[in-house]
Amino acid sequence: MRVTIAHHRTKQEVKDAVDQTFNDLFQGVAGIPVQIMVQQRSWQGDVLTFALNAKMAALSAPIKGTVEVTDTDLTMDVDLGILGHLIPEKKVSEVLGNRIKGLLK
Repeated sequence: MRVTIAHHRTKQEVKDAVDQTFNDLFQGVAGIPVQIMVQQRSWQGDVLTFALNAKMAALSAPIKGTVEVTDTDLTMDVDLGILGHLIPEKKVSEVLGNRIKGLLK
């Protein structure tokens, strides 16, 4: 799943905003109570690589992806793994897009 949002900030401002709010981006996606544990998160230049573990009731599933920041936009590529079969990707994309837009205001 890919979400791209235009911005009018410097790359560093966007990277700082992503860092400060990253843990909140995936919480409660699509109204489903999912507990997110960050397993790995690291920046290499303007690309953040992450690995999460999403826990919903007895189900535990890995989520991985990247966030790339350019001069004009932020692109998040996310592999929801098995959760992609349980939660509609369109809904997740919409929620993440709105949350990213909110943090870039």
